[in-house]
Amino acid sequence: MNETDSPLQSEAPRFWRSRYAVGLLVIGAIATYFLASEHRAHFIGVLPLLLLLACPLMHVFMHNGHGSHAGGHAGHHGADRPPAVPTPNKGEQP
Repeated sequence: MNETDSPLQSEAPRFWRSRYAVGLLVIGAIATYFLASEHRAHFIGVLPLLLLLACPLMHVFMHNGHGSHAGGHAGHHGADRPPAVPTPNKGEQP
């Protein structure tokens, strides 16, 4: 490598910054438009089923950090709050 060459000049350009990627995106957008416009009735008929499918999928993917449900919810709710201090009953000394 020559002293005047920078490491960025010697690397090949990234695919998503090339004109081929722009062409691929344009062709994909045109194909998506025609597919959606020609098969609109099929898409509208499937929407209620997709809504029903979204419920279990959201449940599975939104509980990614909780682990299993066998441990209960004690560690999940109120973890940011300090422990409650019991108040003395009538007639007791604090």
